[in-house]
Amino acid sequence: MIRRLVLFTTIFLTTHNLFGQTVDFVKRDSIVYSIHKSNIGKIAFIDKLIPIENFKESDFLTSFELKDKTDLSIRVFLGNSLTNYLHILSPQLTADELAKNGNYQFSFIVDNKVIYIENLNVGAGSVDSKNQKTVFRIPLISSTNEDSWGRFLWNRFFSNGGQEALTNGEHILKIEIRPYLKQTEVLTGNIIAEGQLKIIVPEIKINENLVKVQSIKPNKDWKISTEKFDTSKIEALNRKIATKFYKDITSIVAIKDGKILIEEYFNGANRNTLHDTRSVGKSFASTLLGIAIKDKYIKSEEQTLNEFYNLKSFQNYSPSKDSITLKSLLTMSSSFDGSDMSSESPGNEENMYPTENWVDFTLNLPIDQTKVAGKRWDYFTAGVVVLGDIIHKSVPNGLEKYADKKLFQPLGITKYKWQFTPQKVANTAGGLQLSTLDYAKFGQLYKNQGVWNGKQILSKEWIEKSFSHQIELSENEYYGYLFWNKTYNVNGKDYEVYYSSGNGGNRVFIFKDYPIVIVITATAYNTPYGHKQVDKIMQDLIPAISE
Repeated sequence: MIRRLVLFTTIFLTTHNLFGQTVDFVKRDSIVYSIHKSNIGKIAFIDKLIPIENFKESDFLTSFELKDKTDLSIRVFLGNSLTNYLHILSPQLTADELAKNGNYQFSFIVDNKVIYIENLNVGAGSVDSKNQKTVFRIPLISSTNEDSWGRFLWNRFFSNGGQEALTNGEHILKIEIRPYLKQTEVLTGNIIAEGQLKIIVPEIKINENLVKVQSIKPNKDWKISTEKFDTSKIEALNRKIATKFYKDITSIVAIKDGKILIEEYFNGANRNTLHDTRSVGKSFASTLLGIAIKDKYIKSEEQTLNEFYNLKSFQNYSPSKDSITLKSLLTMSSSFDGSDMSSESPGNEENMYPTENWVDFTLNLPIDQTKVAGKRWDYFTAGVVVLGDIIHKSVPNGLEKYADKKLFQPLGITKYKWQFTPQKVANTAGGLQLSTLDYAKFGQLYKNQGVWNGKQILSKEWIEKSFSHQIELSENEYYGYLFWNKTYNVNGKDYEVYYSSGNGGNRVFIFKDYPIVIVITATAYNTPYGHKQVDKIMQDLIPAISE
């Protein structure tokens, strides 16, 4: 057996039979159809659903035009089941251990260049399918949004280099499938199936008027900047949006030195559109808490939950709950057993929404003993709902009226829309809708150190805390008081930004060292490309307006 080390300590193990059947470790489905027997180790590309018993080699696609509202699937013909292939990698493990810790690795190759490799999550697919399946179909592109992990896999490939690789014209797409096993190191076997397809990417014809930089109309709340910017770069960006290279973008606004520099709308949006920016609204919870502390309705973010609730009256009481601070909810570092990043977490937001009382849901959660408050970050929407409830109970006339009087009216924001909790409290976890220019006011307020029209709305000290590096998420990425922080490197130059972020690719950026605020709104909800494409847009936009 030959072993060689590759990226991420993945190890390729050579066996004597590349595609053929291995010795059965677990009972697998029999290979009964002639189409299967003659195509073991192959991936067939198909554009319509054909039952395996009627499937013929003439149904295999050799070319495919990549366009909207189309269908593309693969049918995979294996010589054995996944678990049996995994058994070759680690003969000492039981079938259950193999199924629990292994899955397929997919490699996407375009024009002989490896673009994307993904080890499917070990939880994808049932144990029975891993043990038994020798042939299966996976939808990659579906005009009817067929429910399948394959669609998300394709989208991840597309947003991680596939889109750039599949430019206008003809390309050869190859997919390779290997088994992998996650142990102390990742073991990866040989190719068990592969196939290729000619992809034809048609040129998208657009109205050239959509590319031109949009003129900025007068606005009573904003002055229009006369500073120059790179028109050609903005038009190139607009072209990418018009041709759907960047998908579902609805607006981009850039403010420089407190004046409108760029104001662009797309896909039917305009200056008056109220955008559902989802979790961008969480940053407003931070703002309102800061204002409530400034007004002395709340003492400080160091206060603990037992000062606002009789925690012993809720389920799963633990003395640890008494010491959970507002700060830990602001920084997503409380010890509640809650994580939106894990579907199995008791406190996942999807478990909260169907309940009758979101605050009770949160306070009833048990403590996660593995968490150390203030140290471990875990995205936790339910905690921000509790923050909103505390503000609502502490300020005069409730959160909604307080926000209007103390934040929206001073900023001249008159048109907005809240979502509400089941208790009819304005939802601080997300869903607040504003126009793009009004989101820009919110960002500019922070850029102005809390001052608007000469009035101190939010304290400078609160902004410093909100933007401080409270929790390190990864290299050069941090989390503050319901604000994110990262640094873009563009043409060798660093641009540090603080930002609000919401599902679908919605962002409000405040630049640390430049007099710039950028708002991007989009409706790419629950897509793998929603957030990634915003980072690409920033790489296009920053040099157009800052250099």
